[in-house]
Amino acid sequence: MADLLKKLGSLPVVVGCLFITTLYVSVCNLAFPEGSALHVSTYTVTLFGKYLCYALLALAVDLVWGYCGILSLGHGAFFALGGYAMGMYLMRQIGDRGVYGNPELPDFMVFLNWDALPWYWAGSDSFIWMMIMVVAAPGLLAYIFGSMAFRSRVSGVYLSIMTQAVTYAFMLAFFRNEMGFGGNNGLTDFKDILGFSLQSNTTRIALFAATATFLAIGFAICHFIVNSKMGRVVTAIRDSENRVRFIGYKPENYKVWIFVVSAMLAGIAGALYVPQVGIINPGEFSPLNSIEMVVWVAIGGRGSLYGAIIGAIVVSYAKTRFTAIMPEAWLYALGGLFVLVTLLLPKGIAGFFPTIAARFNQKKLAEVKS
Repeated sequence: MADLLKKLGSLPVVVGCLFITTLYVSVCNLAFPEGSALHVSTYTVTLFGKYLCYALLALAVDLVWGYCGILSLGHGAFFALGGYAMGMYLMRQIGDRGVYGNPELPDFMVFLNWDALPWYWAGSDSFIWMMIMVVAAPGLLAYIFGSMAFRSRVSGVYLSIMTQAVTYAFMLAFFRNEMGFGGNNGLTDFKDILGFSLQSNTTRIALFAATATFLAIGFAICHFIVNSKMGRVVTAIRDSENRVRFIGYKPENYKVWIFVVSAMLAGIAGALYVPQVGIINPGEFSPLNSIEMVVWVAIGGRGSLYGAIIGAIVVSYAKTRFTAIMPEAWLYALGGLFVLVTLLLPKGIAGFFPTIAARFNQKKLAEVKS
């Protein structure tokens, strides 16, 4: 039983489930007409794509929290930076189709009487360059922050507060119009990506498939890391950092490394999120969003990878349904769900069946002995 449950979270099973889901949704959207019982609407495709973006983000959080013990409350900053990098590229693709018809400047810059693009927008019309920025910007921020924090041996609640302060500072900065990122409104009104209209069904399907693909790749990367020698050292750091240091390792180097990889994954999730949702604004930096990411992982099952995917999808779906019924009560429902899972399922949804199996085996062993 335990072996079977372990296989359900294995790399081939997770990748296979993603492939089957992507194939099913794509075929049902493109092959069956509206009104058919098998048709999957474009709205549903976009919604599923958003959930998969959240799943990749939850993987990033689980990698640092579940396996390294770093409780980051600032991963929303990495997610948003990746999203802004993609948003900058999409804004440049609008060209003269904007409200003001300026082929060089986005509408908000024309409105604010900017004469030219700021230096940090250089290369924003190149898809390849901005995709490099999608991982480079979050990775660089994670490296700078991690180098200072981990080498100063900041840990525990103090580290969590620092990560939350960083994302809050970014939120306040990006709200300012002079930053050159659209201020309060952010970046929106995107037209196309790589020459394909963002409003067409085929583009939506392609974005959904790309998200599923990157989620599979992200899962494979995390699976490789946690099962490698470095991954075992990282897990040892989570369990007893001082003991690892006394053995001769430098825990801060491993923590910086895993933190940077996690930030890059979060940036990719943000980049995939923006063209599907159609907007990126400073609200994505909100500390509340980062806390919600931690809740996904806790509910799904910390330290299991596939549990993080389950948690992100389940909670996001519950949020979609609950906010449609009682939007003002969603935060109370989320808090209640988190408390219940913590009390009744300390290992999350992913740990439910293994716990039941362990109790069953323990009971069976006791009967044999008696």
